[in-house]
Amino acid sequence: MPEEENPKFAPGEVIHDVATVRGMYQNYFLDYASYVILERAVPAIEDGLKPVQRRILHAMNEMDDGRFNKVANVIGQTMQYHPHGDASIGDAMVNLGQKDLLIETQGNWGDVRTGDGAAAPRYIEARLSKFALDVVFNPDTTEWQLSYDGRKREPVALPVKFPLLLAQGVEGIAVGLSTKIMPHNFRELCQASIAVLRGKEVQLLPDFSTGGLCDATHYNSGMRGAKIRLRATIEKVDKTMLVIRDIPYGTTTTALMESIVKASEANKIKIKKVVDNTAAVVEIQVQLPAGVSPDLTMDALYAFTDCEISISPNTCVIINDKPRFVGVEDVLRLSTKATVRLLERELEIRQAELWERWHHASLEKIFIENRIYRRIEEAETWEQILDTIDAGLKKFVRVEGEKPRANDLRIVLRRAVTADDLTRLTEIRIKRISKFDGFKADEYLQKLTDELAEVADHLANLTRYAVAYFEGLLKKYGAGRERKTQLRTFDVVTAQKVAVANQKLYVNYQDGFVGYGLKKDESAVSVADCSDLDDIIAIRRDGTFTVSRIAEKTFVGKDLLHVGVYNKNDDRLVYNMVYVDGASGISFAKRFLVSGITRDKSYDLTKGTKGTKTLYLTANPNSESEVVTILLADKAPARVKQFDFDFAELAIKGKGSMGNIVTKQPIKKITQKSRGDSTLGGRETFFDAVVGRLNTAGHGRYLGAFDTDDTLLLAYRDGSYELKAPAPALHFDVPNLVLLRKFDPDTVLSAVYVEGETKTHYVKRFKIETSTLGKPFTFITETKGSKLLAVTAHPEPLVEIKAQKDKKGDKETEQLGLHEFIDVKGWKAMGNKLSYYKIHSLALLTDEGPEPQRREARKRGAADAPPADDAAVAVTDEEVAQAREVATGRTKAQLGLF
Repeated sequence: MPEEENPKFAPGEVIHDVATVRGMYQNYFLDYASYVILERAVPAIEDGLKPVQRRILHAMNEMDDGRFNKVANVIGQTMQYHPHGDASIGDAMVNLGQKDLLIETQGNWGDVRTGDGAAAPRYIEARLSKFALDVVFNPDTTEWQLSYDGRKREPVALPVKFPLLLAQGVEGIAVGLSTKIMPHNFRELCQASIAVLRGKEVQLLPDFSTGGLCDATHYNSGMRGAKIRLRATIEKVDKTMLVIRDIPYGTTTTALMESIVKASEANKIKIKKVVDNTAAVVEIQVQLPAGVSPDLTMDALYAFTDCEISISPNTCVIINDKPRFVGVEDVLRLSTKATVRLLERELEIRQAELWERWHHASLEKIFIENRIYRRIEEAETWEQILDTIDAGLKKFVRVEGEKPRANDLRIVLRRAVTADDLTRLTEIRIKRISKFDGFKADEYLQKLTDELAEVADHLANLTRYAVAYFEGLLKKYGAGRERKTQLRTFDVVTAQKVAVANQKLYVNYQDGFVGYGLKKDESAVSVADCSDLDDIIAIRRDGTFTVSRIAEKTFVGKDLLHVGVYNKNDDRLVYNMVYVDGASGISFAKRFLVSGITRDKSYDLTKGTKGTKTLYLTANPNSESEVVTILLADKAPARVKQFDFDFAELAIKGKGSMGNIVTKQPIKKITQKSRGDSTLGGRETFFDAVVGRLNTAGHGRYLGAFDTDDTLLLAYRDGSYELKAPAPALHFDVPNLVLLRKFDPDTVLSAVYVEGETKTHYVKRFKIETSTLGKPFTFITETKGSKLLAVTAHPEPLVEIKAQKDKKGDKETEQLGLHEFIDVKGWKAMGNKLSYYKIHSLALLTDEGPEPQRREARKRGAADAPPADDAAVAVTDEEVAQAREVATGRTKAQLGLF
């Protein structure tokens, strides 16, 4: 660049060799970004490993002698290949060890559940697992490259014959992009690879080492924009204690406890104490104060703490040296395809080795049996020796493709005899020649031929061979790797619904103020319990209303008529209203819902004319109608001044509807005469055994339409029953629940139980005579050891009994109709003895439920066949599918007797 004067410098000073920075940032940053993406953060599709992980495994394979090595030594060995220091290598190795797949660990490697870190590298040891040695390494199929300093060679990618990336999962933050791949179940990956090889469609869902619950409804193959929800497993021990058994992936017991304490301090949940008893298994006790609902607290833990978290997967991998965003099923297909290629390459190498062994064995057999070795005694030079042997072999062998002679019996070789082959023959010792056994040589050649035929068959049927390979992995390494995370569909827990009602809503009707801070106001009255997150609706006498966020004290307008807690999702709360129009003097009646509102905006429920006044207003939680008595004013010209008006005759409309004319005469007074039923009909209620909750969205087993006074009947394994109102907030103890149905006073329950003291079996049939809600009543004897065996509401229950009727020990089976065995008695009655013989087992045979739908589902073998209304609803902590199968009653519900 030519010299030029710079005015910023002293006169006469000249600047030499000025370099431009134009483009430097772009080029350097692009190089840096590419390096971080390809060499640091994002795994390669070939082996599913980041470079540091690949180098650790390669170093461990070089060191492997079957014994454990200090992690510090492994780190030192890895530093020959990885130029980023011991700390990054140590962290990556601990992460690999905690996944419990490729590395066997010894010592304190930390705990992902509690967040405890591993001990120093000099105190812990590791070695490659048998799985890693079988699946990850093969120097013959590995592509090599020089290490960063050129002194060593390292693998470009390890020849992994398994979808390792999906089994372990990975997280990485690069420049401009990131990757977050969820771990998946080992057994399911093997089965999915087999399905891919057979041309079937597959769907993969994540499985986490921490267990817990997972809603993968929006997993979307782990692509960008996907989302999964994870929940801790919470067990209700009793009315005052909840126990957290499993925690969501990515959190720790310490962080979880801190989030619970923080929510408690913010008055979002009410707890007494949190105790961490985690040891071999997670156990966090959440102790509740008296009077706090454990069901509501359980929902609040999901809404306000880390008991529920969301994760956004993002499957990004390096394919052909470029980052690609793909789905987990695509990763599986690519991995399975790569495994097939590696298996084919290994077979080809094995085939070549076998052919070489067959070639050498054949030459050796010919060389010894035909005494060609004697002909070289007269040769004087090395070349003459080789030529003599070569000439002697040609009489007995020919190369594949060489034109045969007439009646040619020569052995056909796949390749020509080389100088190395001849040299090998000269190295055979006299002792070996003297002990040569032609029969053993033939057996050896036949063995090689059989192995070659087997390898050729595998190559010809490569898919079958790959399927057998994955089946072998599943059999050899699949034990103890069952799914830990339970797949569920979660209800959306709305914060407003589960927030603790820690405040009372007060209203000063005279001055027009509402809020939870009016307790000391003598003119204020309490109208409802509320939380800090609630909205409130305030309806004024002029027919206008507003919805606003609750506060300590808020002015909503004078002349208030109604104030309450507002829930925008409540489509059952119906308002019945009568108002007089200020312009015409005509009175209108309307029934309406309040929905689609904006906070702090004023809405008018009337025609909006001056002088309009609300004469009557009620809020009905379940759309109840009512009959009111209307008394006209004394000055009204009508002859009949009192009449009844039934709101059930009105349709439920929106808040802006004008309403129907009630009368054109002035009204003096309106009073309620009677309250009616829900005009929207009973709520269609379902029970979802998977989540243990009632719902109105159609999930699970249909229970019926529940009106205002309808209740649920529940029977438990401990021999008690209970009546409950069908509240959506209820959590049901499903494993202990044996009967759940809509209560009908005419229902007859039939039960079989064992009396604890005499060990005698009794049968009883009874109707529900109690009416107290929420209180369990025990209908079997309360002596220690008493046990309920079966209970059903079927009108003609049938059981199968296996009993021993003689001393020989022979067992006889008979069927018994319980409705014919005993009459209906009181619920406190003991019942009749079932048999005087020793009973070994009892099975409830009655097939109950919505028959057409259930039978069709059972023909298909569907695990989600609709369960019977009176069947046991039992969901264990094992697979959901197994629990649903029990719930359907598709097989005899065998109950073991003790």
